[in-house]
Amino acid sequence: MIIRFGYVSHALNLWEATPAKTMTFSRYQKLGHEAAIDQLHRIAEMNLERTLRIIHYNIAHEIKLYRFSSSIIPLATHREVEWDYIKPFRHLYEKIGRLVQKHKMRTSFHPNQFTLFTSDRSHVTDNAVQDMEYHYAVLKAMGLHLESHINLHVGGAYGDKKAAVGRFHENLKKLPKRIKKQMTLENDDKTYTASETLDVCEKEDIPMMLDYHHYMANHSEEESLGAILPRFYRTWDQLGMPPKMHISSPKSDKAYRSHADYVDPQFIRPLLKKLKELETPVDFMIEAKEKDRALLKLVEDFAKIRGVKRVGEATLEL
Repeated sequence: MIIRFGYVSHALNLWEATPAKTMTFSRYQKLGHEAAIDQLHRIAEMNLERTLRIIHYNIAHEIKLYRFSSSIIPLATHREVEWDYIKPFRHLYEKIGRLVQKHKMRTSFHPNQFTLFTSDRSHVTDNAVQDMEYHYAVLKAMGLHLESHINLHVGGAYGDKKAAVGRFHENLKKLPKRIKKQMTLENDDKTYTASETLDVCEKEDIPMMLDYHHYMANHSEEESLGAILPRFYRTWDQLGMPPKMHISSPKSDKAYRSHADYVDPQFIRPLLKKLKELETPVDFMIEAKEKDRALLKLVEDFAKIRGVKRVGEATLEL
């Protein structure tokens, strides 16, 4: 079976390449609208050009998975800031999209934890819809809106998980179907376990993004990998692409839920063993502080394990 590896937004091996330079709303107000819009244009253009550099870096290192920064366009969803963040940069969006498609790269977005559909406050849901529309608009400008995914957590429990899940299903009706079609849902490390997330995914016909570190931090005795993995795989059956997982390892026993700088291969080995039994390709998105550096090191570490063969700079065969 084949496992491909990817990382999140920043290529640390590149100098001055953060694609997430931003501007605060207070700074926007101090500058005044005209000067602020000019500054927003410069920042957005810089972020997109740096994203292009990162895509070229990924191509050179045969990295087939990449998560775009959600902060690629500053103040894109602020209700008091109206500006066109698509047309002025269409040439850059299209260039990114063409490169991604030419080199068969798999891309995604992961909005922050405030983009959720479990709240009982309507403005929170409205903001979530607006944020999803922003991510979709950027993907569409790149020509990647039919193949990339936007990943969310289920959300909060607010003291009554059953009621919160009910609100999720109801509030999700506000999201346009074309955007919902590109959604994935991830289990979290405190509230919604893998099986609870799968219940939501199966009801809404949404692929699940299984986070192994979160699973280890938050699962019941009944939630064995042997029971979870087949259900996880089935949520991807109709998409024609390998299922995708997030991997990371704890920073320490005390800070178990925090991501370490690199990924401990021993922490991941039980997962590899179970995946090998299923003999189905899977993609790994690494969520480690050292990002691309952690990816390249983990592939080297795994390649030393008996029965694991490196077949590309960022691809392994079990």
